[in-house]
Parts: sequence; C-alpha cells; structure tokens
Amino acid sequence: MSPVDDIAQLPPALPGQRRSLDLPGFGRLSWYQDGPVSGGRESAPMLLIHSINAAASAYEVRPLYEHYRGERPVYAIDLPGYGFSDRPDRTYDPRLMTDAVHALVAQIRHERGVDAVDALALSLSTEFLARAAVEMPGAYRTLALVSPTGFTGDRLREGPPCSHYGKPAILRFLRKLGIRRAAFELLTRRNVIRYFLGRTFGSKTIDEGLLDYDYLTTRPPGAEFAPLHFLSAFLFSRDSGTLYRSLALPVWLSHGVRGDFVRYRGLRHLADRTNWSYAVFQTGALPYFELPEEFIQRYDAWRRG
Repeated sequence: MSPVDDIAQLPPALPGQRRSLDLPGFGRLSWYQDGPVSGGRESAPMLLIHSINAAASAYEVRPLYEHYRGERPVYAIDLPGYGFSDRPDRTYDPRLMTDAVHALVAQIRHERGVDAVDALALSLSTEFLARAAVEMPGAYRTLALVSPTGFTGDRLREGPPCSHYGKPAILRFLRKLGIRRAAFELLTRRNVIRYFLGRTFGSKTIDEGLLDYDYLTTRPPGAEFAPLHFLSAFLFSRDSGTLYRSLALPVWLSHGVRGDFVRYRGLRHLADRTNWSYAVFQTGALPYFELPEEFIQRYDAWRRG
C-alpha cells in the first residue's frame, strides 16, 4: 500500500456506510455502520470502539464488525483524532472521548428507535465506555471490555472524577513542530508498528491487514495530535476504578495471556460484583483476531444468557 498525504485519500477501514455528525466543540465525528434493520433482542444495535495508540483505527474491530453486520445493526466509531473524524490540534482527554461515545449512542438510539445498545470497547477505550455507561446507564444493555486498562496494579484507580494523568510539560515538548513530526514519524514507521503489534499479539505472527492500515492511517495531516496526548498520559483516567465499581449492568471482561496486556491483579477488587463475568483466551490482546469463532461463541453465549 502507498502512503496517503490527505484524509480524503485514506481507504475505509471497514465496509458499509461511512457517516458523520458534528460533535459540539470538536468537529466531525465519523463512524461506519452496516447490518439489517433492528427488530428484536438478538438484532439490537451493537457499538464497537477501537483502542487508543499511535496508529489506532476502526480496523482494530474488523473481525467483529464483519461478523455482526450479517445479523444485526453494527456501528464502529472513529474516535476524535482518528480515522475519518477530525484531527485538530486541540486537547484530547477522557471527557472528549466519552462525549464522542455519548453522541454516537444517542444517534443510534434515535435512528433505530431503541432504548439501549450492546457496546464493546478495546484496551484504553474501555475506560471511556465505562464512563459513558455510568453517566447514561439506560443507554446500554451490556458492556464488553476487551483487554481493558486500569487493572495492572494492586489497587484500582480512584482519583477525582474525570481526572487524568496528563503531563503538560511532556506534551509541550512533544508538540514543538520539529520534534512533533520527527517523533511521530519515527514512532509510526512500518517496522516500529510491526514491533508494537508483535507485543500486542504476543507473537511475531500478527494480522498483516491491520499492520497495513495502521501505517496508512498515520500518514494524513493531524494524525499525530491525539497520539501525542496518549503518549503524554492525557487519555488515562485517574478514576477508572471508581467507574468500573459503579457499573451496575452486565459486564463481560475478556483478555489474553500473551504479550503486554496480561496483568489483571486489580480484578480481585471486583470479586464481589455479581454482574461481572470473565473470559480468558490463549491469545494476545486481540483475541477475536486469533480465535474469532471461539470469541464470538463465548461472547454471544454470555450476552444471551
């Protein structure tokens, strides 16, 4: 694949319609959608949310999107700063990402005429989904958290509401023009992306299509702004533990056993939560790429149970 130098030249990450709305105070929020008209419990809308990293995109949920579009309405968001959503030089934090989830869920509920959706988020975006569900609990039937953040330590995070770990001095340094472009271009070279995907999969065997799209989506202007906030810790919530504890709806947490995302010591603090269920896969952090049939079967069995 050849590099792209404009967002209009970026190929779509997923099939189906690509739509957008105006997110107040931000600009264009984009998403993909496909699937039949809603009509019953098993065909209720599903929202899929990609992770946050230097090369994130909706391609990260592609196996699930492609499966579920055959049986239910499915939506996959481009979070602010990624994909076909706007990529301005502004502050990216948990509040912005949560508001983006709120906006798309409101759109889905309105156009599908439903009260609630099933939602699945990956990695750091599980914190945004948890916040959205705490703030608007009636908008969600179930939550699926895949390789979620906030559980690696012995204690859960219980900081001030909607606070984050952002380091302004690091961000100011990284945003200097010469440093900004040089650092981001170094971080998003194909061999570097391959290295980090290897750590995510816990293996040298990665999804090559994901690698190709990761590279392309980092080429357009503005692609560095959200990742720089990620690198400066502005997108990590200080209160994620409080959010997880506050969830009262059914929650399904899944993770793998290889790679960088395998430590979940903090889960012991949720042992008394009967609404939480768990699944462990013999994979890296993207189990539905490696074991799609098993992942979908176990997720559907839980959701229908």
